[in-house]
Amino acid sequence: MTALNLTNQLLNFMAPAAVVALLVVLLSWVFSQFFRSNRPLALSLWVQAAIVFVVSVALLLAGLVYFGRDGKMASYALLALGAATCQWVLLRGWKR
Repeated sequence: MTALNLTNQLLNFMAPAAVVALLVVLLSWVFSQFFRSNRPLALSLWVQAAIVFVVSVALLLAGLVYFGRDGKMASYALLALGAATCQWVLLRGWKR
């Protein structure tokens, strides 16, 4: 496998995690504006997105190790649940 192929494989592996991380963070910001949350965010949106992205990639990697291949729906379900839980923890959702 050439370096270009390896880079392509890694980027395609991490693309769902990047999209989900950005959507989760941006939609949580939109809903916080819609519901007029009085508390300021503890972290900037980019830091939140980076943390959710790292957690999402780790969860996809765990799914790859557990199932032995990429692209299983259970891995993507874990990705969505893990990203939402991570964002909830970052925003201290239990204190609302």
